[in-house]
Amino acid sequence: MSGDIGATFAALADPGRRRMLGLLGPGQTATATELARQLPITRQAVAKHLATLQAAGLVEAHREGRETRYTLTPAPLGEAVDWLAETGAQWDERLARLAARAARDADSGILR
Repeated sequence: MSGDIGATFAALADPGRRRMLGLLGPGQTATATELARQLPITRQAVAKHLATLQAAGLVEAHREGRETRYTLTPAPLGEAVDWLAETGAQWDERLARLAARAARDADSGILR
């Protein structure tokens, strides 16, 4: 994984930032002002959240004249999903081994 997975999860921890990412669907762009119109927070708060998302690599900023437009960058989300799948698989394997051992111990009378 190339990105900072910790920064991705930290950015995703805030429900407002997750909502902003939802508003910036694939191929969508928006300014901080446009996003603020759809959220119950100020434009300044939106700008701060966008800065956090940008630092985590989840959005890219593009200047268009006097405006800055933001677009979703899906790569860090994919890396987060991959990490979750890999970690989940490791725990599945560990829990399966634990269950097998508990079954063997129960069959041998150790747990009675």
